[in-house]
Amino acid sequence: MDFDRIIDRFGTHSQKWDMMEKTYGVPASDGLAMWVADMDFQPPRCVSDALQGMVDHGIYGYYGDDRSYLNAIRWWMQERHGWRVEPEWVFTTHGLVNGTAMCVDAFTDPGDGVVIFTPVYHAFARVIKAAGRRVVECPLRHENGLYRMDFDAYDAAMDGSEKMLILCSPHNPGGRVWTREELQDVADFARRHDLVLVSDEIHHDLVMPGHTHIPMANIDERIADRLVMMTATTKTFNIAGAHSGNVIIADETLRARFAARMSALGLSPNSFGLVMAEAAYSPEGAEWVDALVRYLDGNRRLFDAGVNAIPGLASMPLEATYLAWVDFSGTGMDKGEFTARVERDARIAVNHGPSFGQGGEAFLRFNLATPRTRVEEAVARLQDAFADLQ
Repeated sequence: MDFDRIIDRFGTHSQKWDMMEKTYGVPASDGLAMWVADMDFQPPRCVSDALQGMVDHGIYGYYGDDRSYLNAIRWWMQERHGWRVEPEWVFTTHGLVNGTAMCVDAFTDPGDGVVIFTPVYHAFARVIKAAGRRVVECPLRHENGLYRMDFDAYDAAMDGSEKMLILCSPHNPGGRVWTREELQDVADFARRHDLVLVSDEIHHDLVMPGHTHIPMANIDERIADRLVMMTATTKTFNIAGAHSGNVIIADETLRARFAARMSALGLSPNSFGLVMAEAAYSPEGAEWVDALVRYLDGNRRLFDAGVNAIPGLASMPLEATYLAWVDFSGTGMDKGEFTARVERDARIAVNHGPSFGQGGEAFLRFNLATPRTRVEEAVARLQDAFADLQ
């Protein structure tokens, strides 16, 4: 578990590093890639060993008999999250962006409204629009440095054409771990407006000390007939290239609708992703995750202390994920100026806030899942880039 080790990812078809200069103009020679949400760490040894076993066997045929894979999912969800999952509830998709798109396809029709709480993971709006559905943005309140929900405003905004709500829990990019009360409010909102509730919980294992993630499935049994849960090993264990994720549906009617669309589109998972996921969901994988979270917490503390020391900048307290959400509104600069200082002067590639929807205009998102020396370097560069404010 050597998270301090620098691994050169250039020339490996890494979107995060090999596409940095083309996408943001940040030079490959000395730029820092802090945008795409994958980590610069190798996964636990158990995952690599499982892949090596496939290589040693040397035959890469169709995957069958998924009982051990499903049992690994059941074990992990019960052991780590106190959530009981039955094997027949589980569908494996090509990652959770695909899972989100499949939910939109299965449970809504063209022209229907799909509700999201913005700013939020940009792929939600992208797949909703691509499917010919209508994005209904319900802005989060930025209150005392954290995001809060405002259901009085959301209730007033509904016109009856909305059919689905997609929740990001924990929240990306704000890093919130929603409380039991907040999740209950979400459940009540979905029931009031007869919405299918899709809860994307891909970051549920990456929760900072002092906070506890609660699966939406454990909040209110009255929403079981409208609830779709989404989880994955890919974010937790840095195996996003496996493109595998799980859509977990307890309700038989919803499950039948989803299964019909999976069948109609001829979708089935690839064996590499399933083998890696089964290996990851293990005691060895759990030990690795615990060490990872401790390391990420150290990176978070270092980054927040350095960034918050710059007048006009505020890093939102990170309760989960490894994605720091930094508010530049206090600088008085427009988006073009503060973004140029980060990308041109500090030579750091980051995600632009407006891509996350309403409320993201004054923000940039920084990926902290990288060796600590890089986080230290990023902080030093940001302090230099905004030195005139200090």
